[in-house]
Amino acid sequence: MRKIILVVLFLQLNLFANIYEQNCVKCHKKMQVGIDKFFYRYLLIFSSEENVKKELKSYLANPSKEKTLFADDLMLRYGIKKKSSLTKEQLSKAVDIYWGKYNLFDKLK
Repeated sequence: MRKIILVVLFLQLNLFANIYEQNCVKCHKKMQVGIDKFFYRYLLIFSSEENVKKELKSYLANPSKEKTLFADDLMLRYGIKKKSSLTKEQLSKAVDIYWGKYNLFDKLK
């Protein structure tokens, strides 16, 4: 029984550890603009961790032309992203991983 619990726990941790790579990076690799540039644009406009995460999750859950931070040329080239198929929990985890990867504040200390 203990082994089953450990295996299930390991699989869940592995799923969450890869959710950002599997659902975000794989598509953004195809774009000429790096995924980090989107992060810095969100940070420039929304400033705080709380606001960046809130706006990212809002956009990813319900993308629209009004919410996008794409430059016009990128929007013409790639269009508006399709609505995320991730659950709220998965989306939050992916955004948390994204924040942790590109967050400058902790790196400046």
